[in-house]
Amino acid sequence: MWMKTVFWGLLLFMLVATTMAVEYGARSHNSGPWSWCDPATGYKVSTLTGCRAMVKLQCVGSQVPEAVLRDCCQQLANINNEWCRCGDLSSMLRSVYQELGVREGKEVLPGCLKEVMRLTAASVPEVCKVPIPNPSGDRAGVCYWAAYPDV
Repeated sequence: MWMKTVFWGLLLFMLVATTMAVEYGARSHNSGPWSWCDPATGYKVSTLTGCRAMVKLQCVGSQVPEAVLRDCCQQLANINNEWCRCGDLSSMLRSVYQELGVREGKEVLPGCLKEVMRLTAASVPEVCKVPIPNPSGDRAGVCYWAAYPDV
């Protein structure tokens, strides 16, 4: 008799758990802590104006003023969800490309290759010592998308 009770209890549990998983999107491709960074869910992407200036200056080989570096690092640190920091940097980089009219070309600014700008932007968390989640388990480093040339 107790086996029937356990069986029906487990069956009921599985039914409730499956219903909750469907309701809350557990099978969604966009689930996990990074899904909180999706503008479609109401997340406001940071413009990172200080980082924008820093990346442009570094890319052309100019000295970055301390105030610009400080502003960038503060803006990045102010993004409360560390899962969103690399995404916001990627958005910032795409907006720089759009502003400069960069398409498939290699040069973003005179003396600044697109690949160099991408790697410079991706390394901002490391330069600023602002934690980001990484698959390796490290809490700082380079944004994962640095390895992908399409960003």
